[in-house]
Amino acid sequence: MEKWNQTSNDFILLGLFLPNQTGRLLLLLIILIFFLASLGNSAMIYLIRLDPRLHTPMYFLLSQLSLMDLMYLSTTVPKMVFNFLSGQKGISYLGCGVQSFFFLTMACSEGLLLASMAYDRYVAICHPLHYCIRMSKRMCMKMIMGSWILGSINSLAHTVYALHIPYCQSRAIDHFFCDVPAMLPLACMDTWVYEYMVFVSTSLSLLLPFLGITASYGRVLFAVYHMRSKDGRKKAFTTCSTHLTVVTFYYAPFVYTYLRPRNLRSPAEDKVLAVFYTILTPMLNPIIYSLRNKEVLGAMTRVFGIFSSTK
Repeated sequence: MEKWNQTSNDFILLGLFLPNQTGRLLLLLIILIFFLASLGNSAMIYLIRLDPRLHTPMYFLLSQLSLMDLMYLSTTVPKMVFNFLSGQKGISYLGCGVQSFFFLTMACSEGLLLASMAYDRYVAICHPLHYCIRMSKRMCMKMIMGSWILGSINSLAHTVYALHIPYCQSRAIDHFFCDVPAMLPLACMDTWVYEYMVFVSTSLSLLLPFLGITASYGRVLFAVYHMRSKDGRKKAFTTCSTHLTVVTFYYAPFVYTYLRPRNLRSPAEDKVLAVFYTILTPMLNPIIYSLRNKEVLGAMTRVFGIFSSTK
């Protein structure tokens, strides 16, 4: 069994894979997904910035979603890959705090951003004549800034508290990044009060936006069902199904992971679910929005046309 220096204040990340042939193959798959997700989200941001037809509130919000997904990937994957390849499982006290802060910020901010995107679709379909007023550039900026600020405040509170908990000699976190729930079993104090605070905070930051999303799409689907135009109904259904797919991929693993009592959780299961929302979902989001969106596909065609004409 490996032994680590327990006199240090640094933490140990036990990682996701065992250091064997299977682990190396799975790591290569994770690296491939990382590059595909980074390329897809970067391309989405570039397309939205370059094509004037995508300079609308919906795509501006989408560019922020791609930015958050890029930060998700950058927060967890590089450190995990470095630790596996180097055989070093340590992460500094400060590094653990930084990683935890950015992860929690993205988790909360993305939920609020998805709620903003749902409201955007609600206004566009149910109140099209008021869209320019309700979803003005100023309002869009307020939504984006609000998502980032509220996510940062929530993350800072949890990170500061988690780093001030007295930990026992063993600082081995059974995860591949510094996830606060995975750090709590290492504490030398009873953390049930803080665990309850985490439950309440998660409920507010996940369930409240989810209720807003559900209410928005409920109204949207009701309005779409009563549309007379078949083309308009089809376009609205396509747009809404795209958003709902992304919402499902985001919320399902988060709710299942963070709203369960500790005695019903297992580190192995938590790590598998974490792979889904930190690595797989950021890869799937640009694919879903590009393959099921004619405007994005059109922008890709126009951009490639620009590139070919300059050769």
